[in-house]
Amino acid sequence: MFALSLLPLLLASVAAVPSVERNADLPKRCDISAAKVTLPSNQNLLVAPAHGPSYLGLAIGTQNYTCASTGTWTNVGAVAELFDASCLYGTPEFSYIQEIAYTVWKFAPASAGISQVIAVLQTFKDTFHYFVPSPSGTGISPKWDFTSAGLAGHPDAFVIAAKVGDIPAPTGPPNVDWLSLNKVQGDLATQVFRINTVGGLPPGSCKPGSPPLAVKYAAMYCELLFPSTIFRFTI
Repeated sequence: MFALSLLPLLLASVAAVPSVERNADLPKRCDISAAKVTLPSNQNLLVAPAHGPSYLGLAIGTQNYTCASTGTWTNVGAVAELFDASCLYGTPEFSYIQEIAYTVWKFAPASAGISQVIAVLQTFKDTFHYFVPSPSGTGISPKWDFTSAGLAGHPDAFVIAAKVGDIPAPTGPPNVDWLSLNKVQGDLATQVFRINTVGGLPPGSCKPGSPPLAVKYAAMYCELLFPSTIFRFTI
């Protein structure tokens, strides 16, 4: 329980940094107008956006897999809690906050599932990340949902997105891929990047019939919005 008890202290460091109130109807945000989405230069599958992110979210959760008949793990979604890391931008901790989060999460006791971690961290939550049936009617799609947390009372404060770019993590396995996704539904964001991933990849093979596997991971999610949206948080 010691490692798990450190998680609220870790996220409390985010909440402790002074923030800027932009609108009485919106949560407090810090100035990240100078932030940029930095991507590897030796690839062309992820394209850096013209403007910086409106929200920087630290994710702690699991990537979830089932064993296919071919003996390989198939991703069937993820569940994670996101925390506003915007107020850490520009501090020395920002460059490795996901490694700190992952280390604490990795060494939490086996009995501490992601649902328990989420329950422990309710005070610090900003949004949930999970998967829902795809609006296309086929498969599942990722959803980022502020409607019961950071933007409670705003029914459109979510985004369901579709992947448009995917590269292996520059740091290599066992870190899950970096992604770019575009909005399909919702007003929370027009584009989402998953970067700075730690963990999340399954073993190379499995035995058909094996039980589902949940692999711990941490990542930074950068959400971008058009200036016209009511959910834009930049200064």
